[in-house]
Amino acid sequence: MGRTREFDEEKALDAAVQLFWEKGYEATSLSDLTSRMAIQRPSIYSAFGGKKELFEVALRKYMMARASLVRTRLQSNPSVKEAFRAFFEGVVDEEYAEGIRKGCFCINTMVELAPHDEKFEILTREHQMYLSVIFQETIERGIQSGELEIGLDAKAVSQALIVSLIGLTVILKSRPERSFIDNTIEVTLTLLK
Repeated sequence: MGRTREFDEEKALDAAVQLFWEKGYEATSLSDLTSRMAIQRPSIYSAFGGKKELFEVALRKYMMARASLVRTRLQSNPSVKEAFRAFFEGVVDEEYAEGIRKGCFCINTMVELAPHDEKFEILTREHQMYLSVIFQETIERGIQSGELEIGLDAKAVSQALIVSLIGLTVILKSRPERSFIDNTIEVTLTLLK
């Protein structure tokens, strides 16, 4: 009979998500993880596998939570244009309010690991495509309601908005002038004719 876990696995995983999000994969050591997760190395290996497996589990948890949050934020406003405006401005507000410039865990992984690790290339691309579908569904809702033009290519616009979101998230790490970001969002939102 196996031993029962002597720690809260979800709590430990949440701590790992935060640490990997702050530092990235390479800069996070096993000592960092054991300290932040408040568990010993054998418990990490037993519950999650090695560091890379733990990173993958943490990234997947983040992506699921993020996709759910994006969907909720875009559905919370009856106006599609205002929903996207609030969403993009919310991303900016969160980044400027954070003490640590964490950006997006998925985008950070896309930059750090995807170029040389096929698994993370696929995972991050899948997340981008999933968010694109959420954006597309929101745009289609706006077309159906008459708020957006009937001839608008919902798929192409959603993909362009995802690329804009990724670029915005990356550039926010350098804390550009707020007016630079506000102007960029204004132009980006003109895609929603």
